[in-house]
Amino acid sequence: MDRNTVIGLTLIGALLVVFTYMSQPSEKEVKAKQKEQRELAEQAKKDADSTEKANKNKPVLVAKKDKDGNQIKDEKGGLVYVNEKTKKDTIIAAKAKVPSNVLVKGEIVRLESEKLIVDLSTRGGIVSAVQLKEYESYVNFAKKDNKITPLYLFKDGDHTNQLIFNIAGNKYVTGNKEFEIVSKSKTKVVLKHDVADGSIIYTYNLKGGYDVGYTIEMKDLNGKVLPNSVMLDWQMEMLRSERLLSEQRKVSTICYEGMDGKLDWNSEVAESYKVAETDKKWVAYKQSYFSSILDADNGFKVKGTKFTSTNYKEGSDHFFTHIRKYRSRLNLGMQSVKDGKASFSWYFGPNDYHTLAAYDKDYDDILNLGWGVFRWINLYAVQPVFTFFLNLGVNAGLAILLLTIILKLVLMPVQWKMFVSSAKMRILKPQIDEINAKYPNKEDAMKKQMDMMALYRASGASPLAGCVPMLFQMPILLAVFRFFPATFDLRQRGFLWAEDLSSFDSIWDFGTYIPLYGNHISLFTLLMAVTTLAYTHLNSSNMTQQQQPGMPNMKIIMYMFPIMMIFFFNNYSSGLSYYYFISTLMTIILMFVIKRFFVDEEKLKAKMAEAQVNSAKKGAAAPKKKSSFMQRLEDAQKAQLEQAKNRKKK
Repeated sequence: MDRNTVIGLTLIGALLVVFTYMSQPSEKEVKAKQKEQRELAEQAKKDADSTEKANKNKPVLVAKKDKDGNQIKDEKGGLVYVNEKTKKDTIIAAKAKVPSNVLVKGEIVRLESEKLIVDLSTRGGIVSAVQLKEYESYVNFAKKDNKITPLYLFKDGDHTNQLIFNIAGNKYVTGNKEFEIVSKSKTKVVLKHDVADGSIIYTYNLKGGYDVGYTIEMKDLNGKVLPNSVMLDWQMEMLRSERLLSEQRKVSTICYEGMDGKLDWNSEVAESYKVAETDKKWVAYKQSYFSSILDADNGFKVKGTKFTSTNYKEGSDHFFTHIRKYRSRLNLGMQSVKDGKASFSWYFGPNDYHTLAAYDKDYDDILNLGWGVFRWINLYAVQPVFTFFLNLGVNAGLAILLLTIILKLVLMPVQWKMFVSSAKMRILKPQIDEINAKYPNKEDAMKKQMDMMALYRASGASPLAGCVPMLFQMPILLAVFRFFPATFDLRQRGFLWAEDLSSFDSIWDFGTYIPLYGNHISLFTLLMAVTTLAYTHLNSSNMTQQQQPGMPNMKIIMYMFPIMMIFFFNNYSSGLSYYYFISTLMTIILMFVIKRFFVDEEKLKAKMAEAQVNSAKKGAAAPKKKSSFMQRLEDAQKAQLEQAKNRKKK
């Protein structure tokens, strides 16, 4: 790359470094958060071990049913269960409660619509499993059997939505309580659990699309349960669905939006624990391409509401099969529990921008499309154009190609400006080298700089003329870096040798993991690196060798970038590598086209020489009026020269 490009990249890098530094928490805050997270992780492990140990010692009962599916009762009206461990019958008397030292294996009730299969368990009245009928996991996709095996977001044992509250001074948890089926149809189920002299009623109904209605009613519990103290404990262990689990984990977290419209989230990488600071409208358990969003009609109250995301330790049972553990403790805000009621809408579906945006509830904010101007570029430029081509039935790979062509045409004036600036600097390079040779000493730096500025001013060139265009196009380059890995439209769409543009393309699997690289070779990444290397070489003639000792050679640094890309992008979305490859290739082609048909360097050289002659003549007759900035800069340089002379005299 030429000097102008280096300056542009350096400025962008400096801005990112400053932004990162300013965004960092203080050392005290980091230590406090780390301590809090360690304590949370230790407590969570103790609770899990305690629960697992307790459950191992509990008998497991399964309801005994007749041929019509009705639960069998004894002659006194007691419910009959079979103990799975002893295979003997256990009778629980009519109107008696299931003992706390017993685990009841619930009956599974299934709801089904065009898009969803939702399994409910009568044990705890919970959603036990969800399948998306239109999508499949990468494992099933790779089979190429021409049929869709519904994708499980989570299976039985991976999900709990239980109530926690105090009744008569004792903690009550519904997760292990038996619920009876009041009514059921293909799309709606009503479950009931008796507690004290009242009851808890859950209603689930499929609304259509990816939505599940969920209602909680607490009947006749006034005076026994404190108002505003009923908590919904929502836990989920979301299943792996994509090719590379490590990449899924990098973008998976809990997101939640406050009543003020502000989105917040837990860490996407580290284990994280956060306490709500405001009332929340909805909570989302997000992974790379699918989410579960719980939206409360009246929101979740701030008191007691908290969010925890936990990573799996290497060697654990779920380390290779699940993404992360999510858990939220949500205050339902029931002011009265005599006839307390809370209503929700549950979204189980894809992280597709158009699908989420259609709800008009800011669900699309969970998509990591970048922040600030980068997100605007993706939402209002890249996304609409890309979607337009896909809606025409164009292959995703060709859509990326067409999108790149349009972006290059839009940036053509910028590319033109950069090329002309680069050509001018290339023409001036011999004269710049002469000035460098004229002032080899460090103490002559000011004189050298003044001669350089005089040369630029006389010839009509500027080292910053190519920097500004570079700054203009950098937001687009950074925006697409977020867009392609996040867009749902690339998932399981193939192009050429890439079977899935949302994941890496592999032309050779090693079978052995190489640190910092991976266990495969991505061809699109190699092509991207090669074209970037070629572009760097074509522009390297503009780079002057670093004269000052101890300073790095910029040519070597710029040649290192393409090599680093091979390691950095090998596991990234092949759609992203493909875009950068063809974008750089088009830039090279545009350079040759501009040079061949639009910019005659010999004429430009003659014009610059003429400008220098005219500038010299005008300067001798009447010096050209400088801008105030240039005048101040020259005055400062002269002052520094005078100071240097005075120091030498002393």
